[in-house]
Amino acid sequence: MARTKEFNEDQALDKAIEIFWHKGYNGTSAQDLVAHLGLSRSSLYDTFGDKQKLFSQSLQRYQKQSQDQVIKLLDESQNIKETLHDLFKQAVIESLEDRITKGCFMVNSSVELAMHDEEIAKIVKNNSQVMEEVFTKVVQKGQEAGHISKANEARVLARFIFNNYSGIRVLARTGERDKQVYDDIVKALFSIL
Repeated sequence: MARTKEFNEDQALDKAIEIFWHKGYNGTSAQDLVAHLGLSRSSLYDTFGDKQKLFSQSLQRYQKQSQDQVIKLLDESQNIKETLHDLFKQAVIESLEDRITKGCFMVNSSVELAMHDEEIAKIVKNNSQVMEEVFTKVVQKGQEAGHISKANEARVLARFIFNNYSGIRVLARTGERDKQVYDDIVKALFSIL
């Protein structure tokens, strides 16, 4: 008779996100996973497969959660430019308060693994494409409402916005603590919008 699982897979994935985000894929050992998730090796591997599969599932869960959060925020916006500014202000606050300099799990994964791992590269590329579409639609909405300049095409601005948002997360990973550096980036970005 098969044993029933005595743990919640989503909670286990959330814990895996934490450890992989903090230590990276290569810096996380099987023992780190067992200890952090509070699972036996057999439960871990029976449920998620190997470390790479667990990482992939964790990254996909992170992607969905992050995208859903941004999409909800932008869908509910009455002024896209203000909402985008709030999104960037929040990214700056998180970057400055992040004492372990973890940055963004998706960006970190892209830098660490996308060049060498085809599955992770697909997840990262999908994330970029989805976010580009999201930002393109909201920029169009902002342009139609007169909140965002029409000097550049919506897709061009969407790519610029997403690149700068990702760049702030990379900067956070380096341990940058000078708020003025972040403020200058945001100021330059919004001067174009």
